[in-house]
Amino acid sequence: MDQTTELLSSFACGLEYEDLSSRVVHQIKRTVVDTLGCAVGGFHSEPATIARTLAGSVTSSTPSRILGTQLYSSPDMAGFANGVMVRYLDCNDSYFSPGGGHPSDMIPAALALGGPTESDGRSVITAIALAYEVFCRLSDEVVTGEFGWDQGMFSIIGATCAAGKLLGLNQDQMGHAISLAIAPNLPLGVTRTGELSMWKGCATATATRAGIFAAQLAQQGMTGPNEPFEGRRGLWEQALGNTVNIPSFQKSRGSDDFRILETTFKSYPSQIHTQAPIGVALELHPQVSPEKITSVLIQSYDGAVSSPATEPQKWDPKTRETADHSIPYLVAVALRYGSVDAGSFTSERIHDPALRTLMAKFTMEEIPDFTTRYPEEFNCRIQVTDDAGKIYEAHTRYPKGHRHNPLDDRQVEAKFRGLAADVVSAKQCDRVLEQVWGLDDAPNLDSLFDSMVI
Repeated sequence: MDQTTELLSSFACGLEYEDLSSRVVHQIKRTVVDTLGCAVGGFHSEPATIARTLAGSVTSSTPSRILGTQLYSSPDMAGFANGVMVRYLDCNDSYFSPGGGHPSDMIPAALALGGPTESDGRSVITAIALAYEVFCRLSDEVVTGEFGWDQGMFSIIGATCAAGKLLGLNQDQMGHAISLAIAPNLPLGVTRTGELSMWKGCATATATRAGIFAAQLAQQGMTGPNEPFEGRRGLWEQALGNTVNIPSFQKSRGSDDFRILETTFKSYPSQIHTQAPIGVALELHPQVSPEKITSVLIQSYDGAVSSPATEPQKWDPKTRETADHSIPYLVAVALRYGSVDAGSFTSERIHDPALRTLMAKFTMEEIPDFTTRYPEEFNCRIQVTDDAGKIYEAHTRYPKGHRHNPLDDRQVEAKFRGLAADVVSAKQCDRVLEQVWGLDDAPNLDSLFDSMVI
């Protein structure tokens, strides 16, 4: 077992619920509320329907519940189907430091095995905390996108640790599970490049599926390469070309030193880098008529402007997946219509010629100081000039939902209800919220899954 595998497996097996502070536990429950809202909101999407249909065709001696249904599947396929639902709206949480992605993509791994293992709520909460810590601590040291890989490279490791924790793997088994997750599963960054396909919202769901499968294999005695990270042709050499030293994860009991406290919730169903531009554009919307706009200057950090600068598809999106990653499109929607929500991604709206006319007046530029301040700050400044030559300007450092401008519990609940409103009743929302806020006292996950049947 190499150094990184030893570090991860030791921490995974040693972490206990009592190691989590009340603040960490509360944030996990807030995150589950946010994640389940995204899942309900994405339930009827085409990718989720495809995944759910496929998962529903599978039977298993360890049946695992598919969210929103009375159906069961194998744990890995249930994890996949649930992960696709969570990810479809691109509205679940984010972590950037400056690496990262969407760590709540791993929560379906804990849900998928929480049922078959008859785990109580505290065990599931511990598994989620573990998954986040693994994903985020690895992301602190490696920006996978700079090397051409997708964020699933690390979410698969976090999902594996969560699954292995609920399966009760010992440290040796956990080390093999991590190895069995890494060796066959390196996701390509092409997933989020150019014109985006349905797979954009399925890639990390596949990482969850593979992580569950790897943990199950290790439980049965399957072994993996002994040095998956530091060994010859291991992850660090093959994917990054250099050795990475991961600092110790160990913490004092009841610690607040967990990365889940540093995540960002989204206010809009779109990519993380679009959150600040949307918020600023919505602030400007009441001040200027779209028909009178002559130019729009969008200024931000490199990570936000690089995609529109290098990918022409972001200026002419044709799919929902591309549109929710397009700052020009989303700023145009906000300026013209005064809102960005699920209705902003219908085919009719995406191909609205009025939006193309407005986008043609846009210019984007990087501000070096904004780049220096990222990821601590998500700076965006927009200047709108009208046909009378008047300039309207707005700027934000922390979009709503950022850890320095967080959603409070009431706003997290409101987001859940907003995402779920077209799918389930208000009373059903009440039941789901009651189950999640009481998750630490739940004897199992049955009532939570029952409350979500659509």
